[in-house]
Amino acid sequence: MNIYVGNLPYSVTDAELRETFAQYGSVDQVNLITDKFSGESKGFGFVEMNNNSEADAAIKGLNGTDLKGRNITVNQAKPR
Repeated sequence: MNIYVGNLPYSVTDAELRETFAQYGSVDQVNLITDKFSGESKGFGFVEMNNNSEADAAIKGLNGTDLKGRNITVNQAKPR
């Protein structure tokens, strides 16, 4: 399942995001969205988890929680 993660602190790294979601199960891929000119984070990203029940647990467990001083938004990503 592809999971949208928003309102991220600009200082968060792929590894930190992976570690946060790994508490709920195996993380296949982490993709932080960055500005193509400056290379700085845009404050959101996507996490791919293979097991849907683990992904649902991560969404329920992490939505609205504090990550480095910001309450993150976590939900199932919608297709483009």
